[in-house]
Amino acid sequence: MSQRVYQIGVIGAGVMGERMMNALRTHQTFRIAAISDVSAERAQEAAKLSGDVPWYTDHRELLGNEELDAVYLAVPPKFHHAIALDVLAHKKHFLCEKPLANSLGEAEEMLQAAKDAGVVHAMNFPTYYQAIFPELKRRLEELGQIRRIDILTHFHQWPRPWQQTPWLSGREQGGFIREVLPHFTHLTYALFGDLEVIRSEVDYPADPEACETGVSAVLRLADGTPVTINGLAGIAHQEHLDYRIYGTEGTLSLQNWTNLFVGKDNEAPSPVDIPLIDRLAHLLDEFAQAIEGQEARLVTFETGVKVQKVLEDLLGSH
Repeated sequence: MSQRVYQIGVIGAGVMGERMMNALRTHQTFRIAAISDVSAERAQEAAKLSGDVPWYTDHRELLGNEELDAVYLAVPPKFHHAIALDVLAHKKHFLCEKPLANSLGEAEEMLQAAKDAGVVHAMNFPTYYQAIFPELKRRLEELGQIRRIDILTHFHQWPRPWQQTPWLSGREQGGFIREVLPHFTHLTYALFGDLEVIRSEVDYPADPEACETGVSAVLRLADGTPVTINGLAGIAHQEHLDYRIYGTEGTLSLQNWTNLFVGKDNEAPSPVDIPLIDRLAHLLDEFAQAIEGQEARLVTFETGVKVQKVLEDLLGSH
């Protein structure tokens, strides 16, 4: 790892931004140099925790800092596109939260702008940087022929108690399809390659402004393997997420992000002990390597566009 310290600006000091800032404050290669948030209170508080760095309520003022090497963006998806184009016009290396944008067209424009700027572009997909990902990938060869992949996302309440922000409950940019399914869509791309939506049925409440309450969809991998999605919110059931891969010789089940179960033959699935690692520190390590021109494991905007296409096809015209 290089001894150089990169100056990074943070745009968005909400829940996700705070998590990343906690990681940045202890990372040896990055230094938070400036913070922007539409809430002056949030921006000022985050700036104080980061060593009394400059703070702004307008991201364009932050981008006026010529010493910035990179920018991390953690605002609601509706605002990604406009802010990203400003960031990339300043040719800053760019780390963005998911989903990449609020539409496929916006995502494609962001990708092209990043290519034109010639900067490192990456996204934060946490599972990819956990120890569980290489374990999943390694065990695929033990499954025999893959028959199907099932994705189950059940929520007692949406938005979840720790995500009580209005935009997450709205149809325009919220809902669990946009917020949670990108993780599983990306995981599928990372493990198996391209996939496409064959059909999707989305349930909506009577309120035309409210996000979806359910989705039932069938997708396919490039080799024809089916992928199903079963999503429900507002049910009398504890939150439960399950990414399950069925093979002729075994089954893998990733439950609630960090719990892996392996099934063989006719036996009950058994848990696999996998150590937790600092996924954000791992991502920042890879981001720094890419900035230094080294080979790095990053989820780039190219993949972000593919994930966006799946989201848009799942949602249809809504």
